[in-house]
Amino acid sequence: MTESDLAQQSPTAPIVVGTDGSEAGGRAVRWAAEAAAIGARPLRIVHAADLTAAQILLDPYDLPMSSVTEAMRGFGADCLHAARAQAHTVDPASAVETVIVDGTPAPVLVAESGTAHLTVVGAVGLSGGGLFGSTVLTLAAHARGALVVVRDAGSEQPAQGTAPIVVGVDDSEHSRSAVAAAFAEADERRAELVVVHSWSDLRFGWFAGLPDALLDGRAHADAQELIDDQLAGWQEKYPAVEVTRRIYLSGPSHHLIEWSSSAQLLVLGNRGRGGFPGLRLGSTANALIQCARCPVMVVHPGSE
Repeated sequence: MTESDLAQQSPTAPIVVGTDGSEAGGRAVRWAAEAAAIGARPLRIVHAADLTAAQILLDPYDLPMSSVTEAMRGFGADCLHAARAQAHTVDPASAVETVIVDGTPAPVLVAESGTAHLTVVGAVGLSGGGLFGSTVLTLAAHARGALVVVRDAGSEQPAQGTAPIVVGVDDSEHSRSAVAAAFAEADERRAELVVVHSWSDLRFGWFAGLPDALLDGRAHADAQELIDDQLAGWQEKYPAVEVTRRIYLSGPSHHLIEWSSSAQLLVLGNRGRGGFPGLRLGSTANALIQCARCPVMVVHPGSE
């Protein structure tokens, strides 16, 4: 276990959330504040402002550099002030730290994730430096530990206390890390855990006209054995967690996106059994980050 792993597992490790003043950033802050309150953890709200790059860009020219950096710092301070207020509407007694860090969002939050219990971002933010698009995908691929991407689910998102945690499993080591995180979340939130496995990674639509369930006895037995192996030890560690299994013929992304309509959180490894060597983000994780209807937790093994 690395020093980073130990830091992330410490009871004093914060939940880190990035904010850029956007609506998406606000949703991420509120979700992170709820998670911090549930787990009795401190909340660290981070705003990235690339002050050094601005100085390098403007230094050769006769431009009012000080006013530019002051404006950047002022905007960051306003973002953090609003974010702190949002966090305190969730839990007025929460321990909240706010900080402006010099740099662009992706590398700043990747660095922050090394000592965070959990890192949280909004799915879409302000253009020109906000938490959006490539930033989210970079974090999903390279953050340490667990990253939660909070999407705009509108009125579809269920109440946290009544909805299940859903975890996607396959036979990869990345899946084991996701299962561990999902059990911990389900236990902490006193939620049902739904374990979803698709026997084949082939697209759901390619099996049009066939039953969605896995009817072949041998294939079904193999799938049950795989799930047993992935869950081994965790039900004993978390006996209060009610576990439901769902096995499908194909289409892991399709089924997990369907489950996201009724889940409070989807959990999966950053890549699965079908990835190429060296791949940092799998196709299922990519699809869920972009299309899920609830927050998505992408879990990175501590060794990576």
